Formats: sequence, structure tokens, C-alpha cells
Amino acid sequence: MAGNKSYTIVEYFGGDDGYRCGYCKNEKGNFSHGMWSHTMTVQDYQDLIDRGWRRSGKYVYKPIMNKTCCPQYTIRCHALKFQPSKSHKKILKKMSKFVSKGELPTGQGDGEPMESVCEEAGPHEPSKVCPAEVKYPAVTDIQKEVAECPAITEVQKEVGDAASTASETSGKDPVSVPDGRTTATAPKPAAGMGADPGRPPCRKAKDLRKERRLQKEQMRQHGDGVSSVVSPTPPSPTQTNQPKTLEDFINESLPDNSSHCLEVRLVPVNFEDPQFTASYQQSVALYARYQMAIHGDDPSECSESEFRRFLCDSPLEAEYSPDGPEVGYGSFHQQYWLDGRIVAVGVIDILPTCVSSVYLYYHPDFASMSLGSYSALREIAFTRQLQKQSPKLSYYYLGFYIHSCPKMRYKGQYRPSDLLCPETYVWIPIERCLPQLENSRYARFNQDPDAGDARVLKDVGRALVLYRRAVMPYAAYSRKRKGSSDETEVQQYAGLVGQDCAERILLYRS
Repeated sequence: MAGNKSYTIVEYFGGDDGYRCGYCKNEKGNFSHGMWSHTMTVQDYQDLIDRGWRRSGKYVYKPIMNKTCCPQYTIRCHALKFQPSKSHKKILKKMSKFVSKGELPTGQGDGEPMESVCEEAGPHEPSKVCPAEVKYPAVTDIQKEVAECPAITEVQKEVGDAASTASETSGKDPVSVPDGRTTATAPKPAAGMGADPGRPPCRKAKDLRKERRLQKEQMRQHGDGVSSVVSPTPPSPTQTNQPKTLEDFINESLPDNSSHCLEVRLVPVNFEDPQFTASYQQSVALYARYQMAIHGDDPSECSESEFRRFLCDSPLEAEYSPDGPEVGYGSFHQQYWLDGRIVAVGVIDILPTCVSSVYLYYHPDFASMSLGSYSALREIAFTRQLQKQSPKLSYYYLGFYIHSCPKMRYKGQYRPSDLLCPETYVWIPIERCLPQLENSRYARFNQDPDAGDARVLKDVGRALVLYRRAVMPYAAYSRKRKGSSDETEVQQYAGLVGQDCAERILLYRS
């Protein structure tokens, strides 16, 4: 309940039947629990995704991890600690080059971090219940990206250092070596002394280079009329080697004087919002074009009604909090406008402690721009921006990590990140999880054998039920129904959503 004013109302459907898996194509291997959400508070959804649930439109589902063919582990990235990898920098620089110079790279992108909407992501109407058959895109594994080559200036510097070292070595004072031609004026080195002890010891090449740099600096400053007093202490590493932040790279991709104008707009998913309605038809057309070109959908599969059901219909209620972000909580479209037209849209949910990525669609002409990766980086930066307004909002959720599907392992590259233990619902660093997943598709990440689900609801009678428009605990409902026969189902539901949600969410019973 949000502020004791709003309720979440759901219909639970169970998960006994197997459906086709979009990852390994097993016709009956995909198992998940599902429920239709009529309305949902952002706190309830936050608690649900922290127990392995995820939404597609208003349908909320949770894979049955020890039964489904391709276990899907909830993954989150620590946005504040994130540092872009070489492949991420490559993508950001590619965007910068395109925006500033107008050079569109050829070929396909390096990989798109997103999940396709469900083909049958749940019932069109609550009365027509069938669990989701989830379809996922053919995502190129980002791990196959070619590592970014050093910049040419770095290569030249390395070559120059090697050359200067060689010249310094060859230019040193000659050493007298007993080779049968030693004169009487050249004393023979003592055994074990190496170089002539009468001469000063050889100096390291790096010390010589440092001295020459200081001398050159002194000469330059003399020429510029600047004091010749130069500190022999070189700048500290923090002054010279401070790594660029994610924001630094993103800002580089948006120069003032450029061939293109790229603008990112955050629009609430609300048909009463003028920005959303003004761009709605353009978004619909872009979605249809993307689905047909990238995923090979039939036009009937990407109609306006399907777009609205998957990416506009959201159970989340818009909420505002004094300690929350200025834009509030709820579902949003992050639109990427290039020269006055939408070329990509990232669908996200802003929740009390995270930004949750839902989906991305983009113009097929820009497939080579790796917009999936680029949008994920922008969303991490956006999370960091929101955290400045709401300190507890510090995570970026990438959906599900599927280690058994190589094309979906790219999400593990957004480090540092955690995976959710499917049995105890605690977060474990991904580095500790990967060895287990190499040995088994399904794994319990919590190493404490005695640990269990700390938030399990032990008394099912306390679960809230909405019956005949009246809110009551399940214990009262079962008495009204004189020993209702659905206790097993309600127990299963309560165990899946946990104590907090079971005592807040209204489980609809007809």
C-alpha cells in the first residue's frame, strides 16, 4: 500500500503448464508463475522484482527456476560504481563520431541489451487466462566484440618511449670490458663488480627521461618569460590518470557544433500527457517498423493495439514522494530524438530503489549504432542522476540474466552487478555465481545451507483478499466461503510474493 491510499490488485494464475521457450526453442520447457495486475503500487512492484518477478504490460510473471529449461536470474547493476568497459567506450565513441561528423558505421551493431516483448505475455483480459509464451530476440553476444584498440596517440607514445630507451641505452658512456685489448690506463674491474667501479653507476633510463623533460620544461618556460623554478615532483596519478566517467563519454557524444542533433526526452506513459500523445503515432510506427525488420514479425503482430498492450499499458500508478525523484515514480518512455524525429525508445520503470529496463525499440536504419548498448549506458547514467535527488535509488535492473543462453550473457558485463538467489532472495555478486552456473543451469547462490526465505509468509490467513469489493484477510474469506478449497493455491501465491506483498496486495477472488 502506498501511503495507506492505494492497493495493488492481482489475479493469480499458477504455472503448471509448460510453454515454448524463446531461448532454446524447447516446445514445452518454459515454466513460470503468472498473475494479472489490475493496478500496482511502485513499492509492491519493487518488492516483487526483488523476488524474481517481472512485468510485460500488465502481466507479471516469475520463472519456475528449478523447473524451466532456461533459468532466468534477476540481475542488477550498481549504477554509482559502474565504469564503462572498453567495449562500452567503443560504443559511446561510435555515437560521438556519428553525432559530430555524421558518419554512420556500416554493418550490424555489436549487440543489443534488451529482451523482446512476450508474444503471449499474458491474457488480453483477466477472464481469459493463459501463461505467457515468451519470445526473445536474436541478440548478438557482446562478448564477441573486438576489444577496443589503443588510440593512435597511445601507440605512438609507446613506440617513442621504446625508441628513446634504446637511444639512451646506446648513448651511455662506454664500459671497459676485458676483451684482450685493455690498456694499462684502464684498470680491470674487480670480480663480481660488473662495470668499471671507477666510473659513476649507470642511471635508469626513466630517470634520464624525467631529467630531460624537466630540462625542456625549464627551457620552454625561459622562452615564455615564466619563472624557471620547476618542481621536480611529477604530477600525482590522480591529476594525470583520472579515468573518464560514464557522463564524460556521454557528453562527448553530444557536441554543440555537430552534424546531427541528438536529444533524449523522458515522457511519462500517460495518455493525458501532451508530450506522450503528441509523439504516440510516431512511436507506434517506429515500433512496427522495428518488430518487422529486426524480429521478423507479421504486421498483425505489431499493430497499435499490441504496442499499447505491451509497452503502454502498465499497472504501475504514478507516484510522487518528497524524498523521491522530481519526475516521480512509474512507467516512462525515454525517447531518442535525432534531428527532430524519434529513432529509438527505451521503456523503463522508475521504482523506489532502481530504474528497471523494460524494452527498447529503434529505427532499423540505425542498427549499426548498437543502440541497445548505448541506451543501457544512458539509462545507467540516468539512474545516477536520479540518485542525486533520491539517495536510495541507486540500482539499474537489466531484467533477467540467462547464463545457459550465450547470447544473453552480455548483461553480466555491466559491472559491478549482482544476481538474485532463487531460493533465499538475497543478492550475490555475479563473480561468485558464474562458477556455479558453469556447472549447472540452476543454482542456489547463497552458500549458507541453513539460510532460507526470510520474508516468507508463515500464516496464510494474513494474506489480503478482495472478495465482493470487500478487503479481508484470507482467514476471514475462508470462513465466509466455509472452508474455501483454494487454500493450496493461495499458499503458493503467498509464498511467491512474500510476506510484505501478501499483507499489502489484494488477491482478487470471485
